[in-house]
This record gives sequence, C-alpha cells and structure tokens, in this order.
Amino acid sequence: MLVLLAAFLHASWNALVKTNADRLSMMAYIGMTNTLAMLPFLPFTPFPTGHVWQIIALSMLFHIGYKLFLVQAYTHGDYGQVYPLARGLAPAFMTLAGFLFLGEHLALNTTIAIGIIVIGIISLAWRKGVPGLAKQYHGIYYAVGTAIFIAAYSLNDALGGRTAPSPHIYIIWSFLLDGLLITLVAWWRRGNTLFHPRREMTIGAAGGVMSIIAYWIVIWAMSVSPVGPVAALRETSVVIAALISGYMMKEGLGMRAIMAACIVVTGIIMLKA
Repeated sequence: MLVLLAAFLHASWNALVKTNADRLSMMAYIGMTNTLAMLPFLPFTPFPTGHVWQIIALSMLFHIGYKLFLVQAYTHGDYGQVYPLARGLAPAFMTLAGFLFLGEHLALNTTIAIGIIVIGIISLAWRKGVPGLAKQYHGIYYAVGTAIFIAAYSLNDALGGRTAPSPHIYIIWSFLLDGLLITLVAWWRRGNTLFHPRREMTIGAAGGVMSIIAYWIVIWAMSVSPVGPVAALRETSVVIAALISGYMMKEGLGMRAIMAACIVVTGIIMLKA
C-alpha cells in the first residue's frame, strides 16, 4: 500500500511540472523543498563513508540528467505520452543491460514481458499515426533519454540504500545534494528571477513534499524487500498518469492511452515476477 501511494505521488508531482509554464523553475522549486526539508535531519544523520559518497556522487550525475531530460520531454511531448514512455522503458532497459553487459540470462517470460512493454509503448508513440509521431519526435527522444537515466539511478540508488549503514542516511544526503544541484542549474539559467516570490513556488513546495515521500518509501521498501516486486508496484504510476492525462489535463488521449498504460504495467509486472 505504501508503494502504491508512492506511485500516486510520483505521477502527481510530474503532472505539476508538466502543467507549469516554466518547467525548469518548477523542478528547481521541488528541489529547493527537498534540500530544505533535509536540513533538520543533518545534526542527527551520520556522515556517509567514502564508498557511499562515491555512490551519491554518481547518483547526482544521473538525477540531474534525468531532470533536465524530463523538463525537455514535457516541453515537447504530452504528459500522457512522455510519462509512460519514460517509466515503461526504464525497467526494460535495466533488464537488457543485465543481459548485454552482465551476462545475465533472459528467460522466456522475461523476453515476452519486454515484448509486451514495447507493444504498449509503441501504441502510445503512434497514437496519432505516423504524422503525429513525427510531430512529437523530440518529446519521444527526450522521454527515451529520461528512461535511460531512470534505469541508471534506480540501480545506483538501490545499491546506495543497501550499502549505507541505513537507507535513511543515504536518502537524506541524496535529497539534500540533489535539490541543491538542480537549484544551482536553474539559477544559472534563470538568474535571480528564480527566487522571486510567486504562486509557483508554493506549488513547487507541494511537489517537493510529494517527491520526498514517494522516493523515501521506494528506497526504504527496496532495502527491506526484493527490488523486483517493489519496482513493479512502483510503475503502476503509469496507469495513474494515463488517468490524469485523460481526465484532468484533457490531452485527448482517451481510453487508448489508459489501455496502453495497462499493457505497459502488465509487462513490467511479468518482468519483475
């Protein structure tokens, strides 16, 4: 139930980024909230060891790439298309990377699961026919790039949560530095206008709280349970995103997007079974 809650919260804060006119600034406001929320925990949080710092540094690289690609994906593509593409391709990429680079064997059910995910993804990408695909080429490109970064940081953060003395130590330091990094990038791009009081900052703070709760739940869950089932439940956010896209954002994706999202989730569950 907690992981399902995390899925809902993740889809929700992504919707906040998509619906804001300045998506980079919104991502920064979410990041600011993450950093500020971690400050009260620092006096009670042990300093990470050298090896854990290496994992955190790599995580920062993956997370900043993920956020910058996500901002561009939402700039060029619909929420109901980008979110399922990014979240659905990530576990398939993780599995294929294990097969290609780690010598892991792909069982028959795994191969079928990847095929099901690809079918769901293609039905989303081609939902407007070939002209529609060409029109949203950049959105698809950035969504695929986002998926690669998601796969990278998911594997890295799972390792960090298990390597640190406590997953909470890893989460606190990761959120603190990750939020600071995206804020600095946005400040470099937007200047001091980034810090002008505005309604969007309040919305971003709400999104930041959602992201903290969502990711904290997932990292904790992966530290006490097998990664596969947790990741599969987490990706039900794809269906939630399809519902938000169709019934709240009125993107006109309709039942086809919801069915495609369900196909993607079915493949993910088979992949992680």
